[in-house]
Amino acid sequence: MLKVRYLLTFKPKSVWTVGPEEPVLEAIQIMADKHIGALPVLREEELVGIVSERDYARKVILLGRSSSDTPVWQIMTSDVVTVSPDEAVHRCMEIMTEKRIRHLPVVEKGKLIGIISIGDLVKAVIEEQQQTITQLERYIAG
Repeated sequence: MLKVRYLLTFKPKSVWTVGPEEPVLEAIQIMADKHIGALPVLREEELVGIVSERDYARKVILLGRSSSDTPVWQIMTSDVVTVSPDEAVHRCMEIMTEKRIRHLPVVEKGKLIGIISIGDLVKAVIEEQQQTITQLERYIAG
């Protein structure tokens, strides 16, 4: 069974983050530049939240707030669901489905070491299933 640690080996080692006092515009610019949908929010080394494009759309755009005047902490999700690098990929999919979230920060020994998306998980499950199919076809063919 695939673990989160395995997925992280295929992702960039650095994790893009934003501070809670930064303007939302800064967070959105980072997400656009890096082609990502969410950013962990760190105060020094501590994970204090996560901000996503969904947060931006619902809590800034729809409410007519200013992206440059609104700090990230006002729109971020502060009750962050995290996983360890030893969590199973299938369990992460269950968590995302139950919580209706698309990104999971990965924390080890209290430190953020990565972030995985629903796309990362789907890709991993498809690859795992393809390997199983290939092995079964070889077994049947003898």
